[in-house]
Order: sequence, then structure tokens, then C-alpha cells
Amino acid sequence: MVGNPRTLLKVLIGQQKMTWATFEAEFVRTAEKVLGPRARNLTLGESQFRRWTSGQLKTLPTPDACRVLEAIFHVPAERLFAPPKELADPDVPVLDLEAEIAMTAQEAQADASGAAAASLSDLTVDQLRDDVNELARAYSSKSPQTVWQETKALREKAEAGRDHTAVPAQQQALLILAGQASALLSQAAFDLGALDGAKRLARTAALYGETARFEPLRAFAAGSLAYIAYYSGQQSQAAGLARQALTFAGLGDVATRRLRAIEARAYGHLGDTASARRAMSAAENVETGATDELHDDVGGEFGFTRERVSMSNASTALLLGDGPGAEASARRALELAASRPPKQRSTTVLGKAAADLAMARLLSDDLDGAADALATVLSVPVDHRVTGLVNRAAGLRRYLARPHLHGAAVATELGEQLEDFTRGAPQRQLGTPYGPLALEA
Repeated sequence: MVGNPRTLLKVLIGQQKMTWATFEAEFVRTAEKVLGPRARNLTLGESQFRRWTSGQLKTLPTPDACRVLEAIFHVPAERLFAPPKELADPDVPVLDLEAEIAMTAQEAQADASGAAAASLSDLTVDQLRDDVNELARAYSSKSPQTVWQETKALREKAEAGRDHTAVPAQQQALLILAGQASALLSQAAFDLGALDGAKRLARTAALYGETARFEPLRAFAAGSLAYIAYYSGQQSQAAGLARQALTFAGLGDVATRRLRAIEARAYGHLGDTASARRAMSAAENVETGATDELHDDVGGEFGFTRERVSMSNASTALLLGDGPGAEASARRALELAASRPPKQRSTTVLGKAAADLAMARLLSDDLDGAADALATVLSVPVDHRVTGLVNRAAGLRRYLARPHLHGAAVATELGEQLEDFTRGAPQRQLGTPYGPLALEA
């Protein structure tokens, strides 16, 4: 059913079977006759044509435009832009229904074409998804600087894509991809020692997750905010963030494992031994079979392997003063990592687990054992010396300077090597302070 036209102008245009193109040509010809040289300043675009015929104008067009329209239709401009009178009015020609249908069909087709233009190829979105996922999975094999540059470009592509589509499914997908890229940027910033930037980017990722209603991304970002908080000395806040993230719906076992390990570390910083041990046990033993689209299906930096759980629990045990427990967890982390194919081993996980093993041995005065473990730490390339590893190295250096080790040749040599190790780390460029406690990243 065709609705009544909203302006007399549309009725008259329909009667003469004018399209926008034919009306524009007539408008230009008439303007040249009526206005002379001033006609060069008068234009009529398609969007303006639609506003004129739809009844959306609040005021009349410019005086020059009104003069041209009155010359074409021989009707005052006020009448042209007002609703048409009853068809019985002898001053108003009878509505040509066929012309009205044709005009409406043309406008509907133009609107549909505009909507089609406001979309991306699904192949473009799929490729961007593949690129983000591949980068997440390759994170541990790349330096944080490389990850930062590559992820920054992908986040910008996701945001640019959102400006070029009005398709809800594509908007949803691009929101999630922009959020995942922001989460990876947060991790890279943290690994480089830029804590303020890491915090801001983690909050950005959480906001994307909230907007897209994608709970796994919100949980991952909350976990990141938690370990940034306890590294910044806000241990209670860290524990609260981890607990809050565990309440999000739709999380798989991997997500829960990661959050429990972070929660355990926060309690370790607080000196809450009972809560820390409960969270450590939960991280090791969660086995419900549940999965989610981020931590499991994408994985990589969004995942949390068994060796990362053991590595994190070794650090928590050190916070609790449990040297034997820390050594057992660190050794397990190293064994699990070594069992993977070389291309799947994380250099930073190996380095951090080895650093925790060295610290555990120092606590039992096993200086030679610590030296053996530190060989793995010191072999980590400069561009892979992330914040968590450098922080551990700084803690080891401080421990080797304790009075009871003064004068021991091995302790002196290791201390000098650790100074060189931290001196060359990227964090030195940012002036990042190193806390006394190990930390999971």
C-alpha cells in the first residue's frame, strides 16, 4: 500500500515522471534562465532532492532555490513544501498512483544500494580475524616490540572497518577483534614496562568486551588489570578484580585456570596463605570440560598452558616463603615446556620458570643449583626480556647481594651477569622500577 505523499512538490514530480537526474537537469536549465550568473552557485544533490520531497525540511530552501522551483511548477514555494491538499481541490492535480509507485520503488532501490555500500566483504572481516588470531598464537615467539607494531595496525584496521559497515553482525565481529587487539596491545605494553599504557589498554579491551557482550574478553581484560594492579602494589584490588572476573558467564576451564592463578598470586602478595593455596589448587585441578571462544578457540596469548600454571604457582609459593613448593612447581613448568615441539616453546615462560627455580634454590643455600638454573635465564635474548622476567632477575640480583653471600665467587659472578641482563632490557628505556617479587605475565 502506497502512503500519501508528504509534499506537493513530490506529487508534481511524480506526475511528470521525473527522476532525480531529470529533475536536476530541469532545475539547472531553469536556474540559468531565472538567475543568470548566480545559477553557478546553486546545486542540487540527490540527498537534497530527497529531503525536499520527503517533507523533512524545517524551513524553506534559499530564496534563489525557491524562485527556480516556482518557475518550474508555477506554484508558490510555501505550497510546494507543504502537504498536498485534498485531491478534490481543483488547484491540485489528481495524484498519479502509477508514478507514485515508480518513484517509491526507485527510492527504495537507492536506499538498499546505499545500505549495501555501507558494508564490508565478509572475506575482509574473516581475514582480519585470522590475522588477529594468528598474532595471538605467535605472541610468545615474537618480541613485545614486534607484537606492538603488528597489533597496532590490526586494531586500526578493525576500527576503520567499523566505519565502513552498518551490518550488525560485522559490527559485532569488528568490536570483538578491536577488543582482542587492545588486549594484546595491553600485554605488549606490560611486557615492555609501560604500566599506565597497559592499564588503559586493558580497560579499553574490557569496554569492547562489554559493548560486544563478549564475556570471555571481559574476563581476560579483568585478569590483566588484576596482575597490573598487584605489580603496582595494589594487592587487594588485584584479588577483587580476579574474583569479579570469575563471575562472568560462559568461561571455559582455561579462562578459569588463568584467573585462579592470578588470584593466587594476589593472595600471595597479601600474605593470605590459606586463600593463596586454595586458588593454586583450583588453578591446577579445574577440569569441567568447558571451553570458550577466546581462551580455547583462539588460544595463544589468550590461553594459559599447564606450564604457565605451574610457573605462576612457583612464583606464588615464593611469595609464601615455600622454597620446596616453589622448586617443585618451577621444575614441573620447565619439564612441561621442554616436552613441547621447539616452535611451540615459550622463551619467556622458560626464563621465568628458571628464575623461580633459581630463587627457590637460593632460599635453601644451593648456590650451584641456582647457577645451573640461571643459565636458562641469561640465555633469553634481549628483545624477549619481558617485565615479568626482568623483575625476577632484579629480585635474584638483590638476593645475591645479601651479607651471608658476600665474598662468594659464584654469587659475585652471577650478580654481575644479572646486572648486565637487566641493563639491556627494553624496560630501562622507560625507567620502569623493578619490584622485589616475582610476577606472572
